[in-house]
Amino acid sequence: MVLIPARMSEAEEQRWVNVMLDKLAAQESKRALGDAELAERARRLSDQYFDGRARPASVRWVTNQNTRWGSCTPSEGSIRLSHRLQGMPEYVVDYVLVHELAHLLVPGHGPGFWELLEAYPRTERARGYLEGVVAAERLPHVPGARGERSAD
Repeated sequence: MVLIPARMSEAEEQRWVNVMLDKLAAQESKRALGDAELAERARRLSDQYFDGRARPASVRWVTNQNTRWGSCTPSEGSIRLSHRLQGMPEYVVDYVLVHELAHLLVPGHGPGFWELLEAYPRTERARGYLEGVVAAERLPHVPGARGERSAD
């Protein structure tokens, strides 16, 4: 969603929306880690929090996960992170990576799994951030709030 002043004409609105979307795309591409960098980050996190015991065969971004932040297939050693995490704070991406790495060691969400996650110091903060994102996505969108028009 892009908010713009109500006084803009339709042509100005479209031009401004295109400019802002181009800027956002450029920022996103600069910030987003590629799959190779993501795999390296997972390796460093495994070394730091799990003494290197969690070794994924692959770590990659995917665009088909809209209801979960990440997934892991322990039997294959594969970790997939939702593209929706791109651009979120590093500690949030790291939390999701640590969460999925922990699944390579403990497949379910039992007590042993949560004990592993206690090693990551920002677990609660990252979970709170992600819960906030989900809650914000559920809020109703009200066009024209505070005298602004929106262009989705």
